[in-house]
Amino acid sequence: MNPSPREISLEFDGKTIAARQWGDPDGAPVLALHGWLDNCASFDRLAPLLGGINLVAVDMAGHGLSYHRSRDANYNIWEEVEDVLGVAHALGWRKFSLLAHSRGAVAAMLTAGTFPDRIERMALIDGLVPPPAQDAEAPETLAKAIAQRARYGARKPRHFDTIEEAVEARKNGMFRLSDDAAQRLVERGTHAAGDGGAVVWSNDPRLMATSTVKLNNAQVQAFLDRAAMPVRLVLAEAGIVDIIARLRPLLDDHPNIAVRELPGGHHLHMEDGAEAIAEWFGPFLRGEAE
Repeated sequence: MNPSPREISLEFDGKTIAARQWGDPDGAPVLALHGWLDNCASFDRLAPLLGGINLVAVDMAGHGLSYHRSRDANYNIWEEVEDVLGVAHALGWRKFSLLAHSRGAVAAMLTAGTFPDRIERMALIDGLVPPPAQDAEAPETLAKAIAQRARYGARKPRHFDTIEEAVEARKNGMFRLSDDAAQRLVERGTHAAGDGGAVVWSNDPRLMATSTVKLNNAQVQAFLDRAAMPVRLVLAEAGIVDIIARLRPLLDDHPNIAVRELPGGHHLHMEDGAEAIAEWFGPFLRGEAE
């Protein structure tokens, strides 16, 4: 696959989604969804290793160069489903596959469970479903979400005097990143703030707010049960704490989900895990192996 992507812009329902497109326009259509507070540069290292597909990696709403939701809207994870279908419509795709990481992987699973007839297969990295919530937590969750949306909605994006400062901050965030991975995300995820090289995050600060409602265990199971297409899931050995132990009971009941645990951190697809992931995902996304 050509290592240099094409920058594209997709319009639907008055929304603008920015994206990068790699590969053969006549290849198998694959939509790539990044993780929380990342952007489509998340796939810069992996994408060129995946030949024979038409890969479109988007900046999801509120991230990178894409639109921000209106002031009266939220960034609840299930709202990504509508945008995924909107992007597919803008691309002219009836059926397609999903390649996704972390929060994007959760959005992918929700999409597949909601519209299983639209999704051919899924290749997921260090994410599958949201941690189920207890029913009794619902009132507190809603109160917290409303308070956080107001607080983060009034917050100005963090200011850095230089892009190097932003890269250093991104390297040392919730999940440690290599220099190259942090540089790629920051270059896509910041914009200039006046003269002198200063930058600010382009992400919508409201992404920090929790969801207004969270799925309970029965709802999570319902989405998984409907997403019966072939799935390959890579879990990072040093990724999200306890994710492997948490997902194992779910995976035992869903034989359509094949799992491999690979060395590396949460962003292993941006680092030394990219080659191993591409070797497993490549033939699968091309429809050559299930």
